Amino acid sequence: ERGFRGEMGRRPARCYRYCKNKPYPKSRYCRGVPDPKIRIYDLGRKKAHVDDFPFCAHLVSDEKEQLTSEALEAARVSCNKYMVKHSGKDAFHIRMRVHPFHVLRINKMLSCAGADRLQTGMRGAFGKPQGLTARVNIGQVLISVRSRESASSHVVEALRRAKYKFPGRQKVIVSNKWGFTPFTHEEYKKLQSEGKLIPDGCYVKTIPTKGRLELAYG
Repeated sequence: ERGFRGEMGRRPARCYRYCKNKPYPKSRYCRGVPDPKIRIYDLGRKKAHVDDFPFCAHLVSDEKEQLTSEALEAARVSCNKYMVKHSGKDAFHIRMRVHPFHVLRINKMLSCAGADRLQTGMRGAFGKPQGLTARVNIGQVLISVRSRESASSHVVEALRRAKYKFPGRQKVIVSNKWGFTPFTHEEYKKLQSEGKLIPDGCYVKTIPTKGRLELAYG
């Protein structure tokens, strides 16, 4: 059939690796955007009490680039599979820290018989939405995992394996903070012994030193 528009495969990620253009999010002007491949951003025992998982490690980007939603999904699956296999499904909490909001475009060309009479070349070359990607900076955290201290070696290995799903360079960094909180282990234990912490899901709140006394002294 002449003029048949065949559905091609995805372009390789190298075509969309660099942050060349301005951010182009989905909006009322940019319609018909396909759904991102990654749909789940928290895995494992995500409702675990903040005291249960003191260890934390991050996968940090070492480049300014774009990571497609397909790559993020592949890294999520890889990291989760390793952790479930080696430490059990309730011994960790993985959080994906980047979301793909930038829309990629493709200027589709026909590649069939008689296409030369139908093609416009570079006329009207603004492409149609093709996929989604996350724009990341140097030093930006991509994946965070919290767990028990006993599973620390498994966490580092799971993040190392997730690195292979991304282009560019990433680093696995072991955090000195208690889980996903902003406090180091020493600060956390000190505040806990003083009774100044209020558990708040994965995090903790500190009792303020200003304000109403009944908040501080019950």
